[in-house]
Amino acid sequence: MVEQLLQERCGRQLSSCVRMNTRLAGAEFELNCGKKQSSRRSTEQRERGHVPGMFDREDVDLDLDLKYHLQTCTCSCNHMGFGNYMDYYQTGYPDAHQTSRPSTSGNVRREGLCNGQVHSSREYESPESSVVSDRDRQRTVYEIQVRPCAGIVLVIIGFVVLLIWIALPSSSEAPGSFSSHREETFEVVRRILEEVPLIDGHNDLPWNIRKFVHNQLMYFNFSADLTTVEPWSKSNWSQTDLPRLRKGMVGAQFWSAYVPCGRKHLDGVQTTMEQIDVIRRLAETYSSDLQLVTSVKGIREAHKVRKIASLIGVEGGHSLGNSLAVLRIFHSLGARYLTLTHTCDTLWAGCCSGLDSPENEHQGLSPFGLLVLRELNRLGMMVDLSHTSVKTMEDALNYTLAPVIFSHSCAYSLCTSLRNVPDHVLKLVALNDGIVMVSFYSYFISCNSTSTLEQVIAHINHIKNVAGEDHVGLGAGYDGINHTTKGLEDVSHYPQLLTSLMSNHSWTEDQIKKLAGNNLLRVFSKVEKVRDEWKEDGMKPVEDILVPLNKEPLLPNCTDGYNMT
Repeated sequence: MVEQLLQERCGRQLSSCVRMNTRLAGAEFELNCGKKQSSRRSTEQRERGHVPGMFDREDVDLDLDLKYHLQTCTCSCNHMGFGNYMDYYQTGYPDAHQTSRPSTSGNVRREGLCNGQVHSSREYESPESSVVSDRDRQRTVYEIQVRPCAGIVLVIIGFVVLLIWIALPSSSEAPGSFSSHREETFEVVRRILEEVPLIDGHNDLPWNIRKFVHNQLMYFNFSADLTTVEPWSKSNWSQTDLPRLRKGMVGAQFWSAYVPCGRKHLDGVQTTMEQIDVIRRLAETYSSDLQLVTSVKGIREAHKVRKIASLIGVEGGHSLGNSLAVLRIFHSLGARYLTLTHTCDTLWAGCCSGLDSPENEHQGLSPFGLLVLRELNRLGMMVDLSHTSVKTMEDALNYTLAPVIFSHSCAYSLCTSLRNVPDHVLKLVALNDGIVMVSFYSYFISCNSTSTLEQVIAHINHIKNVAGEDHVGLGAGYDGINHTTKGLEDVSHYPQLLTSLMSNHSWTEDQIKKLAGNNLLRVFSKVEKVRDEWKEDGMKPVEDILVPLNKEPLLPNCTDGYNMT
């Protein structure tokens, strides 16, 4: 109502004048209610054309702000009966220039302005011929402009401070609540790993034992913290010991019987058997913590008694010496998967690098290679396609009747290492009901010497999204890598990885169980099922012999011979 009244009385309803007129209206209301004496104009004053201002009223004590407004506002309204600046200048009231603020003290020619803002054209005329400096005039105009905004700024600042004050308690509680949530999730992960064995697909500790102590276990204390024992503590390739395996809640580990490609055609078969031997003796020596197993049933039994199930994987088809008989011997010694190639081609399978045969860069499986797959299916050994060429992957997935594994590989779409698995192969793995076990080697994760936990999770999620949650697992490759992921530096960090997946990436308990071990157990079970079915059908061992396509004789010191008589 007050603002409507002011709009009628004042030429324009502009902010500064409206605000002052509202206060003046309140003063007039008090006077009309008898709280102060009446200030009506006299007939004599009206007749002589003089409209008294507030300074005529001895019974009215207005704020200096109102006085200042009345003497500086240049609108033509009479300010709720209190007059305007012309009344004070014409009558020459002494108080008109004694307010606490600087005044223009002059007539200001404006066109319809009543908010104190500066117009582009103005003239200053002093009715009392007083000279006001330019500095004083600028200061007056500045204050007239700033004062209406100052209140708004203060209100905004107060509002912001209030919001910060309200937000501070929740912000201080956030780290604690996050930490508490993570601790709760960590306990859920621990419970999961007590129910389901965490199975890692690849660990090269046996080769480090050979490299550091020549397979002499008397000089190797697996129960010690190897981070404090030389030469292990000085090696970037060492990430495994029993204390850290226990801390990482590892339930089952595939130990790699690895032989370098340089031993191909030389003593590769013998060296592989020595590596199988050291794995078996390691499990026997530390039988209170390790248990050598060769089946899904064995894994479950070992986990039930809180032992780490120890399995054997032969890494590289060159370890066979091109002999299926050697493959059968490896199986009888406990090997349960064969990686078809390492970083070198064989005469029957192409590797990912193609270093040995650049002219056959896209080499897949030869007819003898298909026989190797058939014998693996018959024996109940898993086919491992890590290190193989894409063509070998495709051939194997199209031929095998049992699910395959990638024991330590990542997603090619996220890191274009030839060791990783392309998306179209991931889809074939899903159709095959196989599994890709993610490595923690930085050069497979980020294609660089450094990588992060989030990047590992990105690979896990990518395989999950492309192939499905039933086809992803873990195969870190510890003790065979010298550039580990930050946050996954050794075998003790698996629970942290699973906790991060549950906390930040919405993995459910059932999905974590699949990733940790159930997916590998399913694959292994189906491999055993194919073996059992073939055994019932009377499937016989493959007795074919590899005949090289070229008839050139091998070097005299090579152990691979082809006696055709």
